[in-house]
Amino acid sequence: MSFLMRRVAAGMAVATLLGGQAAAAGQCGISSARQAFDVQGLKSELMVTALSCNAQERYNAFVEKFRPDLNAQEAALNGYFRTTYGRGAQVAHDDYITQLANVQSERGLKAGTAFCQQRISMFDEVSVLRTASDLGGYAEAKDIVQPASYETCSAPSATGRPGRVRRIRAMSHAHKS
Repeated sequence: MSFLMRRVAAGMAVATLLGGQAAAAGQCGISSARQAFDVQGLKSELMVTALSCNAQERYNAFVEKFRPDLNAQEAALNGYFRTTYGRGAQVAHDDYITQLANVQSERGLKAGTAFCQQRISMFDEVSVLRTASDLGGYAEAKDIVQPASYETCSAPSATGRPGRVRRIRAMSHAHKS
């Protein structure tokens, strides 16, 4: 087989694979675990922004406004880690929270003085949100860095119905902002 034909065949295989993954991700919908990871990522991003950009009062206002929603998302995240890691749930959860803050802080350091200019407007954006659904949708739409991949939907069922698999996007340490 010629080089060109191998490249075309490889390209078609990748396109088929990615198409299947995109379909599975689209079928996933909004799971409670996925939304919990999205909201936790947003909360952490806002905390890092507040600390880096001297906006602690804006972060506190965000937390106060969404306290019940943030608590519900934290409970969903706790449930995910308990189900996934069993007795090691607290260690895995703590490790996730630490890594999340670290990768977001690293991203801020790489952005330098532009970080605050790029991120401070998030406080204005979240201030107009009203409901938990608004918060979840906003968190999902933002480009929030996550430290690892976590499966947040169930695997395909034995009945042959489409499965629901979604991974939270991982951030490589070599990633450039």
